[in-house]
Amino acid sequence: MKNLVGACMFAQSGGPTSVINSSAAGVFTEALNQKNITAVYGAAHGIKGILNEDFYDIGKEDMQEILYLKNTPSSALGSVRYKLKDVSVDPTDYNRILEVFKKYNIRYFFYNGGNDSMDTCNKISKFMASSGWDCNVIGVPKTIDNDLMGTDHCPGFASAAKYVATTCAEIALDARVYDTGLVCIIEIMGRNAGWLTASAALAKVAGQGVDLIYLPERPFDMDKFVEQVSEVCKKNNNKCIVAVSEGIRFADGRYVGEFKASTTDLFGHAQLGGVCGILASVIKEKLGVKTRAIEFSLMQRCAAHLGSKIDVEEAFTAGRKAVQAACEGHTDKMVCYVRKDQKEYAIDYELVPLEGCANTEKKIPDNWITEDGANVTQDFIDYALPLIQGQVEFATENGLPRYARLDKYQAGRK
Repeated sequence: MKNLVGACMFAQSGGPTSVINSSAAGVFTEALNQKNITAVYGAAHGIKGILNEDFYDIGKEDMQEILYLKNTPSSALGSVRYKLKDVSVDPTDYNRILEVFKKYNIRYFFYNGGNDSMDTCNKISKFMASSGWDCNVIGVPKTIDNDLMGTDHCPGFASAAKYVATTCAEIALDARVYDTGLVCIIEIMGRNAGWLTASAALAKVAGQGVDLIYLPERPFDMDKFVEQVSEVCKKNNNKCIVAVSEGIRFADGRYVGEFKASTTDLFGHAQLGGVCGILASVIKEKLGVKTRAIEFSLMQRCAAHLGSKIDVEEAFTAGRKAVQAACEGHTDKMVCYVRKDQKEYAIDYELVPLEGCANTEKKIPDNWITEDGANVTQDFIDYALPLIQGQVEFATENGLPRYARLDKYQAGRK
């Protein structure tokens, strides 16, 4: 709907990235300048902030603090993992959201997240349309997993990839310093898509690459893994650096780390971890060489100090484009990146239907993985390398990064 006049609500969801707040800054700065947007709210802890009527008046924040969000990691408003049931099963949450939207005259809604978040965004968009409440709903993408359909890459991936590549290069330098053998196994995030783990291959651009890379796109064979590590060790004085995705699985579909996954999250996903330790134990037993298991864990998604300048600026612009699109009358869409077909890297910002982005996963093309399943091809390097360019400039205090300090003036009735 064009020319809607009313407030906007923005919320963050799912796992944070080092640039998710840059998108927030883009949404806030643009929304505060739109004449048809009467108030700008930020929900605490995603969709729960709306259900609980717990949100903040962004218009009262200092603009400089909003701009500091561009280089502040984590989710400034608080995140959530909360799955809306289908409205046909239980309309309670939907009716509550509609009640809050009507009470505060919310006519624009922006949800910043990944696959599951786009599902939530899609459900809310469809419900608002069916209820007769005019509200333009736009999804703002994010995920270090880079697995959202409809977009060339996702905000957050490039910075995480830069962290992975840099840290892998640093580990490789350190792990090869002694004249004794060492097999170092690095575990990187990625349940079903190996984009982030594949980024370890970028370390070779710095001259210090990993030797083997294992992705969830290919079945994992333990015997073959031991054999491949052994072959590298024979050539490299008993040294080998391995990058593995947390989501690698055997041919029968079992995750290598599944036996430790005694719990699941609210979306039913097994909570994985410890794969590097499992593999390190196997190598130590089979080959008798010293091993070291390193899990990047949260560091890969919050290392704003190693952020990609391109990623930060694209994420900020994606937030601005979301607001502009909504104010132009677009709804039920997600902002996406479309890479231009030219020598120098550049993108266009376009819109894709939310329905095509919700609960779908984009995986690495099979022909980007080497035939032996233990590395990636130059095609991946050519795809990812342009995304990690540029050094982030950020303010500091006492030699440390200066992060945003929002006052978070309460706007809801909490």
